[in-house]
Amino acid sequence: MSGHSKWHNIQGRKNAQDAKRGKIFQKLSRELFMAAKQGGPDPSGNPALRLVMDKARAANMPKDNIKRALDKAESGDAANYDEVTYEGYGPGGVAVLVHALTDNRNRTSSSVRVAITRHGGTMAGAGAVAYMFDRRGYFVIDREGLDVDEDQMLEAALEAGAEDLQTSDEAFEIYTDPKDFAAVRDALEAAGFKFATSELTMVPQNLVPVPEDKVETFQNMIDALEDDDDVQDVYTAADWPDD
Repeated sequence: MSGHSKWHNIQGRKNAQDAKRGKIFQKLSRELFMAAKQGGPDPSGNPALRLVMDKARAANMPKDNIKRALDKAESGDAANYDEVTYEGYGPGGVAVLVHALTDNRNRTSSSVRVAITRHGGTMAGAGAVAYMFDRRGYFVIDREGLDVDEDQMLEAALEAGAEDLQTSDEAFEIYTDPKDFAAVRDALEAAGFKFATSELTMVPQNLVPVPEDKVETFQNMIDALEDDDDVQDVYTAADWPDD
């Protein structure tokens, strides 16, 4: 089945992500807090919270950190964050989507603008870039030590309700309709599969190669965005060189 390898691009930036683990936990805490505050601290009755908890576990976030975020929400903490999306283009004209949780829109807007424009990118208006991405459920199953071939994995994925499978030497990548995400996740877990990644994400309809002379600048732009405490996720249509 067809598709671009999102996992290839994720792995290409894995070391940079690992170096920011503490900041990632901080951002996940904010997501956990807001999900629990809006829908209650019990993940069995709060699908949004369960989704963030899955994300936290996939990032190896300590249980104590998760508990603190849930306790903060349950205590009635008055903190509140708005969800905001920014759109733009990185070096080479590659589409960029930035999702943030912020308690100060002016601060976040200014920080995102600076991170993009200082690294050769441009901001865009609402809707200019978003239509180039699709909301998808996304799972990655590591093939190392897994005694399942592509045909078997395809059969299992389709039986679980998934829409698409992409296979590489390292992993199986499974895509679903967002509304089927929880059902597919539960079915695959019940079948004994473990996920390296399990999330709702934004998948570009087409990948755009990053020009060789823009790679470092583009990486620096993404690093600057991800370093912002208010920025939760950065999605791009970048197709990074293998090197």
